[in-house]
Amino acid sequence: MTVNEQMTGERTDLLAMLAKHRHFLRFTTRDLTDEQAGLRTTASELCLGGLIKHVTSGERNWANFILDGPSAMGDFTEMTEEDWQRRADEFRMLPGETLAGVLDAYAEVARRTDDLVASLPDLDAVQPLPKAPWFTETHWSARRVFMHIITETAQHAGHADIIRESLDGAKSMG
Repeated sequence: MTVNEQMTGERTDLLAMLAKHRHFLRFTTRDLTDEQAGLRTTASELCLGGLIKHVTSGERNWANFILDGPSAMGDFTEMTEEDWQRRADEFRMLPGETLAGVLDAYAEVARRTDDLVASLPDLDAVQPLPKAPWFTETHWSARRVFMHIITETAQHAGHADIIRESLDGAKSMG
């Protein structure tokens, strides 16, 4: 089954929640220039473009995890300084990056995840989690991963709303 076919039940709910929170995250960047998308407006290191880059990377990695297991994400306990710098660069706009490019990459990852939600044979399929000090569980089902992607997207959409309001007073809601 593809995303374009009629679906009901749990998969429809997962896709609807993903679409809702992705919309709010993307909406925070409406009418911004590349420069504005890269500005820090709070005490945080976050900027809108970097936040979307981070969500894109996280969603891509988690979708790969569903298909390929923990090797898709690496061992967080053995990351080098260079690995951590690459991860930190996800949270900011780098020279030459554009808001349009960041949003296009996010749309591509979102399409792939949506196709996975629609077509994965079993949402109960389980993978062992990668090594990381923040995981208390040892395994997650595909369903749990999709719920995690939704949670992360919603949380970061809230961060984005604060950053945007600090930038120029625009709000996602209200």
